[in-house]
Amino acid sequence: MSVREQNLETIAPVLATFGISQTGGVDNLKDTDIGEPVELTGNNEVGPVTNGGQLLGKLISLTLSDNDDGERLATVQIGGICRLAISSTYPTVGNRVVGGSAGTVKQAPALTSDDPAGGNIARGTVLEVNGTTDCLILLN
Repeated sequence: MSVREQNLETIAPVLATFGISQTGGVDNLKDTDIGEPVELTGNNEVGPVTNGGQLLGKLISLTLSDNDDGERLATVQIGGICRLAISSTYPTVGNRVVGGSAGTVKQAPALTSDDPAGGNIARGTVLEVNGTTDCLILLN
């Protein structure tokens, strides 16, 4: 009998609902962003993660449609295990991540004396890296 493969992404995800940040009255998240990393942008509000920004989690769904700017809500996975696209500097197993470019995450920089008040912005623990495509992260 062989060992059964586990889908770690289905184990105890923690989901939360947020408002969506806007630019010029247009939501900064659209249906094409589902599955990508997001960050906090204001009080109970999320938007796409910025390069070097603090990862909040993975965008799971949006209410209504892309035409309903200002009325939509975002469901974000803020805990558990998720898979996210990666960009250079590619993360390695056991390390943490920050926002990368264009809907990705990248390896967090080394701790330095200029880390912001409140601590380092790195998040998660990388469990698996799939080449230069994506990684499995424990959002802890």
